[in-house]
Amino acid sequence: MMPGVSVVVPAKDAAETLPACLRALQQQSFPGSDYEIILVDDGSADRTAHIAEEAGVRVIRQETRGPAAARNSGAKAAKGDILVFTDSDCEPAEGFIEAMVRPFADPDVAAVMGAYRSRQPEPIAQFVQLEFEHKQERMARHGAINAVHTYAAAYRRRVFEAFGGFDESYPVPSNEDQEFSYRLARAGLKMVFQPQAIVFHTHDRTLGEFLQRKFRLGYWKALTLRKHPQHLRGDTHTPRSQQLQILIVLPMSLAVLAIPLAPFMGWAAAGMGALFLLSGMPFAVSAAKRAPWLLWMIPGMLLARAYAQALGLAAGFLRLAFWRPLRGRDEHAVDAAVNKDD
Repeated sequence: MMPGVSVVVPAKDAAETLPACLRALQQQSFPGSDYEIILVDDGSADRTAHIAEEAGVRVIRQETRGPAAARNSGAKAAKGDILVFTDSDCEPAEGFIEAMVRPFADPDVAAVMGAYRSRQPEPIAQFVQLEFEHKQERMARHGAINAVHTYAAAYRRRVFEAFGGFDESYPVPSNEDQEFSYRLARAGLKMVFQPQAIVFHTHDRTLGEFLQRKFRLGYWKALTLRKHPQHLRGDTHTPRSQQLQILIVLPMSLAVLAIPLAPFMGWAAAGMGALFLLSGMPFAVSAAKRAPWLLWMIPGMLLARAYAQALGLAAGFLRLAFWRPLRGRDEHAVDAAVNKDD
């Protein structure tokens, strides 16, 4: 019997988190005969592939090409009409697949995005969860969304194939899922948020991990925005307040540095600082409802986030502007990524 759903999990050196992920996927409320699980091992040096094989999961091995290419490989091998994606550091709740598939009862729905949860006690991880919940609140207010993230994503197979899958020009986990969403949105296809499709995730544990991830996302967002400049205005996932914070944090810093030479710049710095704090109020109000004990760290975390993303964006745009290699890729590859025919 051909399964109706194929669950694709890309993984690289995921031996620590993969067992919980696969165990959760094998214990779904969705009928087992109606879905398959495919693990794509993206050149792991540990026991990732062996763990999946021992669990009875279908395994595809490939040399390291990045998560976008791994997901595409899994999709090509899949048999289902619905492609569900999650990550090897995610632990789907029991009703995850059932909830992900439910919106496809509407024939106009092309893609579905689920929700993040976390059980972690670390303050940084809890802040990250508050970030996601704030954004998910916003997405839940929209009848349709224009950004789907692959920690919990599902697509109609025919749509995924028609649009060529994920752009493999992204060699690391970054904006490949967002870029694919923008292509679907530009074609007018309907995507929806499904808050009942829950995965538990291992978020950043330390400030260093958090800043590194935000810088990387900003760096590759530059390529995404060059391909889809209409989304400079934002999307349904990222609040305008966060965009504002990214825009003003570097000018605010320059104004502070200029104060010894031009004291009047202190007023400019103070004004931008006040605007930054005001822009963070909606997030702080949302956080106060869920984790009031973390309010003390929110201003500093928002500032750190804005710096990391702003610097990442600046670095990404500089590389594009001067046609320098992006992580070892030559200018022709970058040019092809920017001008890729959708």
